[in-house]
Amino acid sequence: MAVAMLIGLWMWDELSFDKFTPNYGHIAQVVQNVTNNGEVQTWESVPYPLAAELRKSYGSDFKSVVQTVGLGDHMLAFNNNKLTRNGIYMEPQGPEMFSLNMVKGDKNALNDPTSILISESTAKAYFGNADPMDKTFKIDNQMIAKVAGVYKDMPRNSTFADLGFIAPWAMFYNANDIKSMKEPWRPNFCTLYVQLADNADPAAVSLQIKDAKLRNVSAVLAKKKPALFLLPMSKWHLYNDFKDGKNIGGRIQYVWLFGIIGVFVLLLACINFMNLSTARSEKRAKEVGIRKAIGSLRAQLIYQFFAESLLYVTMAFLLALLFVELSLPFFNEVADKQMAILWASPLFWVMSIGFSLMTGLIAGSYPAFYLSSFRPVKVLKGSFRVGKMAAIPRKVLVVLQFTVSVILIIGTVVVFGQIQFAKNRPIGYDRDGLVAVPVITQDIHKNYEAVKDELFKTDVVVSMAEGDVAPTQNAGSTSAIEWKGKDPNLSVDFAQNGVSAEYGKTAGWQFKEGRDFSRAFLTDSNAVVVNEAAVKFMGMKDPLTEDLNYYGQKFRIIGIIKDIVVDSPYGEVKPCVFFFSKGAGNTVLLKINPKISASQAVAGIETIFKRFNPEQPFEYHFVDQEYAKKFGNEQRIGKLAAFFAGLAILISCLGLFGMASFMAEQRIKEIGVRKVLGASVINLWGMLSKDFIALVAISLLVASPVAWILMHNWLQHFDYRSGISGWIFVATGLGTIIITLLTVSYQSIKAALANPIKSLKTE
Repeated sequence: MAVAMLIGLWMWDELSFDKFTPNYGHIAQVVQNVTNNGEVQTWESVPYPLAAELRKSYGSDFKSVVQTVGLGDHMLAFNNNKLTRNGIYMEPQGPEMFSLNMVKGDKNALNDPTSILISESTAKAYFGNADPMDKTFKIDNQMIAKVAGVYKDMPRNSTFADLGFIAPWAMFYNANDIKSMKEPWRPNFCTLYVQLADNADPAAVSLQIKDAKLRNVSAVLAKKKPALFLLPMSKWHLYNDFKDGKNIGGRIQYVWLFGIIGVFVLLLACINFMNLSTARSEKRAKEVGIRKAIGSLRAQLIYQFFAESLLYVTMAFLLALLFVELSLPFFNEVADKQMAILWASPLFWVMSIGFSLMTGLIAGSYPAFYLSSFRPVKVLKGSFRVGKMAAIPRKVLVVLQFTVSVILIIGTVVVFGQIQFAKNRPIGYDRDGLVAVPVITQDIHKNYEAVKDELFKTDVVVSMAEGDVAPTQNAGSTSAIEWKGKDPNLSVDFAQNGVSAEYGKTAGWQFKEGRDFSRAFLTDSNAVVVNEAAVKFMGMKDPLTEDLNYYGQKFRIIGIIKDIVVDSPYGEVKPCVFFFSKGAGNTVLLKINPKISASQAVAGIETIFKRFNPEQPFEYHFVDQEYAKKFGNEQRIGKLAAFFAGLAILISCLGLFGMASFMAEQRIKEIGVRKVLGASVINLWGMLSKDFIALVAISLLVASPVAWILMHNWLQHFDYRSGISGWIFVATGLGTIIITLLTVSYQSIKAALANPIKSLKTE
């Protein structure tokens, strides 16, 4: 019951995601399907003029239209206190749309392009208990903003969890000179949210706005066939996986999976209760016979047995609450949640009572109807015996128990196998000892050579380069790549990154042909390095003799590198092009000297960076750790599945242990006779164990094909996936049989070693 309650809390947390706002049912995100590289892709980002277009042409369908940009880490500085906070630039109607709970100030403060709203935790971090209003911040060492309001922190289970500040969209718009863009409908860098009018039909509005972008783009962009649609807030978290432009689910599959596991874990315990209750039927047969003889009706006996079951369940429920409260800190850490028992929620208690009542009825149903069916004449005359047929339901339940347990074990092994398969995938670069330092100010770039010399003098690094992003990300994508022989009707989308000389050397690119960018070649300013996927997609036979055309400018291909895994480690690698960048990147990439410790190297790097870049707090990321985060979701699911699978097999073995005890006790005189006639301990152990082994073998035959079908379908969600090896089924089968033998052997050997005189002296 405790496990079922933990799973229930996890499901509640997932299903209540983003429900913090009263407008939950009317908020949606505008996303788009675009045709790229011959496939339909779903993008969450849109061009910034789209917001104005929706207000102008579809104003009656929306209460408000809000665009945002820049959700992520930003440097927020107040005097000498400089911290990194999760922030966003948002249009003025945003705080009202998302129903911010204001502690100080006004939701409408973003109408002032010099104002900023901060969260309670941000206010506490910078000002303690002092009043933060009208204090001045510097954002990313560029924009000045004064505090015009403080809002309560968003819940952990929301899209905007840990949002430390909200700055006005106009501040970003003005600082980046957005209005001077030559093709404002081309770049997709905004996230667009809408609040539907009260009487608007989401499906109808989604259909109406479908071509709002297509009507405004150039003929080149029209080849992408952009089609807009609304993604309701209720689907942001659980239904955010798309393939070929169609929703294929998302985390909702794990919600259903763990819900089913919770039901089965509880069902396994109910089966134990049923089995052991009916196994003890002979001991209670006389009680039933006497009660019936003195006038008890069968219905009264049924009520009695149900009452006993409900009493057990009530006591179990109280203990389960205690276990859940004690285990929640560990469970939250594994699941990356902040869950708590909903003590003050009437719904929690209604569901818990209903849940306990249902458990009691399920667990007590079979014993109640079975035990109450005994005929008093046979019982009291001593002629009542539980026949062989009476054991069949118990055997069926044991098979069901182990079938569920085996499916869970095979599923867990396949999940971890898929994770390990993706981890062992060649990623195209060397992430060991690679450190990425994000930079916000221009200071490091301006003093690049001096910083590099100092780092080399101290011998803490062996290589250094600049880039738009770390190797675990793509800076963006472009559809402006052209090449000789390209189909004019083909819409393309290449990942693009700007890097400095020696970036490939620092990252450990693996060249198939050609070379890295070099300062020794002035022509490299008009050169590119591409990956294998790009060469394959463009169909080039001799790529080092070819040029790419980018916005009318020719770029010579100087190198082809092996595919680098940047996005999902389970997905296909996109065609990618690297440009030589002389400008400042957002990341400095460093290769630590392998001869010194990582902590010593980081300390040396920090000292030099602080000397040349005192305006920015020093932050760094080990690239291998950032890459490992890409497996976080599947690893959490795998750990939870392993925990539940282990628990399922434990519960099943507890039931087996009880059944073995009962059978040994039931056959104690038979065992005594056999011993007297010369049977060995091994013979008796085999006799008592073979029935259980047969039941487990049947469960393996049932579970294996079911598990294969379920896990095969799960693996289809990944482009890069492992197979399901036969050894998984063999190992699971052998392991289950060994566990079964260990479980029943104690009682079997104990019975076989017992002195037959004690069991036969009454005969």
